[in-house]
Amino acid sequence: SGHGSRCRWSLPMAMSIVHRGTGIGLSLGVSLFSLATLLLPEHFPDYLAQVRALSLGPALIFSAKFALAFPLSYHTWNGIRHLV
Repeated sequence: SGHGSRCRWSLPMAMSIVHRGTGIGLSLGVSLFSLATLLLPEHFPDYLAQVRALSLGPALIFSAKFALAFPLSYHTWNGIRHLV
């Protein structure tokens, strides 16, 4: 009780925090990607070819795809859940 009281974590609280974090991350990612496409001298396929030339392993490629897909999927489905 009082100023130093503790709040117990709950699933809705954690989901709300993750939803806000993914929203911030997605907006930053889209903003940086958009800025890069405007300012970088080459076209996107040229940079994609450079990444492919690195011959990254399947585990790293899967991890990168997951790091891109999870925030978008989570934020979208959690937003729909909230609206329903």
